Amino acid sequence: MTATIIDGKAFAANVRAQVAGHVTRLKEEQGLTPGLAVVLVGEDPASEVYVRNKGIQTREAGMASFEHKLDATTSEAELLDLIGKLNADPAVHGILVQLPLPGHLDADLVINAIDPAKDVDGFHISNVGLLGTGQKAMVPCTPLGCLMMLRDHLGSLSGLNAVVVGRSNIVGKPMAQLLLGESCTVTIAHSRTKDLASVCRGADILVAAVGRPEMIPGDWVKPGATVIDVGINRIERDGKTKLVGDVDFASAVEVAGAITPVPGGVGPMTIACLLANTLTAFCRANGLPEPQGLTA
Repeated sequence: MTATIIDGKAFAANVRAQVAGHVTRLKEEQGLTPGLAVVLVGEDPASEVYVRNKGIQTREAGMASFEHKLDATTSEAELLDLIGKLNADPAVHGILVQLPLPGHLDADLVINAIDPAKDVDGFHISNVGLLGTGQKAMVPCTPLGCLMMLRDHLGSLSGLNAVVVGRSNIVGKPMAQLLLGESCTVTIAHSRTKDLASVCRGADILVAAVGRPEMIPGDWVKPGATVIDVGINRIERDGKTKLVGDVDFASAVEVAGAITPVPGGVGPMTIACLLANTLTAFCRANGLPEPQGLTA
């Protein structure tokens, strides 16, 4: 038995198409356009590519894209001043500050300066608290994308054993909260978990988000389990650079019921969910019904 491959590219394209459809209707019926502001400080090459892609996909979805590129030497006061202006700008419904920031800037301070209602990354302490208490929040994009794919593949997740390997604030913790919200039994495991292999083998849903290349082999996967691999690791193999996940795909695909590949699995969902979050923030700001199937 070979696992079903969950095609993140196709799924993300569908999400983006749904968002674009909603945006078109909003323009026609309300005469309003959702807007996303992205702030990039410095010249990190990976961040520049990512920000460019966000801008392209934002415009393709029919939204307004506001891009602010600041020098690496930008002071905290200058950055906070810009965020204050974006918070007050009615044309901006989502604000994203691209991480990592240069070392002299306090990322927590900057993120928590964003209006929580416009925090489409879901990193503001208010949104973290709302998610943790089961209230309406802006949800981090990557875990939201994982949840969408799980719901699509499995339907109801109620009662399933879910293991999240990784405890980051960006993926591991919010993923666990979302799975709890779906009535899963959730274990958060990590590099120091005793007998991690047996913990993983108990999972109906296994989410790998630990940032270690191919750390989870196929014999850690319960036969028929759904495996969501969030890892994106660059390694050298056979003299070439290759992208691999946190799961050893070749062995896991023989055991799992379904699995996301790397690349082409979770990755494409992140920007798609950023657009979905911007649309959700817009609808909440204007007292309009939230888009079905695009929120947690």
